[in-house]
Amino acid sequence: MRPGIDVHDYNFKVKAAQKFISAGDKVKFTLRFKGREFEHHDLAHNLMGRIREDMGSVSKVEQEPKLEGRQFTMIFVAN
Repeated sequence: MRPGIDVHDYNFKVKAAQKFISAGDKVKFTLRFKGREFEHHDLAHNLMGRIREDMGSVSKVEQEPKLEGRQFTMIFVAN
């Protein structure tokens, strides 16, 4: 996933993640930065917050968002 993801692509990924969670799997969201996108951490934090809200009804956060190199990762598990 990229920080400037389109609304339809975002909704598609969240819906698929919710399906995986309901099947009992873990889901890892990864935001990758390319080039100058790396300077815009605020976009990444906003997107991760939006993911947390949308996934909150079916899952809980196992690993808080953390920066590893040029990517943010966050892991969700079933409630």
